[in-house]
Amino acid sequence: MARVPPDAAPYDLVAMGRCGVDIYPLDHGVGLEDVTRFEKFLGGSATNVAVAAARHGRRTSIITRTGRDPFGRYIRRTLRDFDVDDVFVGEVDGPPTPVTFCEIFPPDNFPLYFYRYPTAPDLMIEANEIPLDAVREAAVFWATATGLSQEPSRSAHFTAWQARGRRTHTVLDLDYRPMFWPDPAEAGVQVGKALAHVTVAVGNREECEVAVGETDPQRAANALLERGVELAIVKQGPGGVLAATADERVQVPPFPVTVVNGLGAGDAFGGALVHGLRSGWDVRRVLRFANVAGAIVAGRLECSAAMPTEAEVEAMLDGQGEDGSP
Repeated sequence: MARVPPDAAPYDLVAMGRCGVDIYPLDHGVGLEDVTRFEKFLGGSATNVAVAAARHGRRTSIITRTGRDPFGRYIRRTLRDFDVDDVFVGEVDGPPTPVTFCEIFPPDNFPLYFYRYPTAPDLMIEANEIPLDAVREAAVFWATATGLSQEPSRSAHFTAWQARGRRTHTVLDLDYRPMFWPDPAEAGVQVGKALAHVTVAVGNREECEVAVGETDPQRAANALLERGVELAIVKQGPGGVLAATADERVQVPPFPVTVVNGLGAGDAFGGALVHGLRSGWDVRRVLRFANVAGAIVAGRLECSAAMPTEAEVEAMLDGQGEDGSP
């Protein structure tokens, strides 16, 4: 495993988890069997979050794996193009770099088809390969529930969390995708164990149900806080976003946008959340900024390449009232 030079400054963000290549149709409103034109993009949730944070000027890196193939080379090259350090991106023998297809039926239907079976390189991260110093020292460490779905990745994640010691801004993206879990019942068990190591949890209502057995936003936030999380964020789609700490509750409404592809919105939210936390903003400002960043990407086709800059988000916020009104 490559290591950062000892004199290098700590990262603003070290993310860990899924990477791959998104193959998205340029023909919308039709099934894949009828699509004739596609375009490829860098993809994977943790990877997209790292790209999104880098677009806000943050120094970021990603711990992940690819196959030894052209798509793996594409991922490393594109990460560097987006100013994400690829020093912790390794190659594995065996499974190829995964690809993901989607269908696009705006405004709210975007089926995903993952080609990463029986396993994917990013689930083959070994515990002894974790760059422990980088994880400990990063201002924000971001991981996703997907990484807990198989070994050896599961053990590698817990090794990273143990090394970090539940430092502030240790984030778990609840990111539940049932097709990745050989035993779906195990998801709740493993996510529950992970919550004991993190200080920020982010998820939608369905993901909160897996994590803590609650879909009601307020009860879900309460349950996450009871697990020791310092900041619980519950995304509610058209219902907006709720953030809760021990001292306050903040609810912001959705930002209106004409949806093109909703798949990257959550990752844009995540990268913006990292930027807001790193900037020391209050919870309301962080939430409003992240909400608008997600809306911007929902109005675009791609995910990683669509991530907005801080200036783009601020320009949208300038036209919005504190209550979310135009």
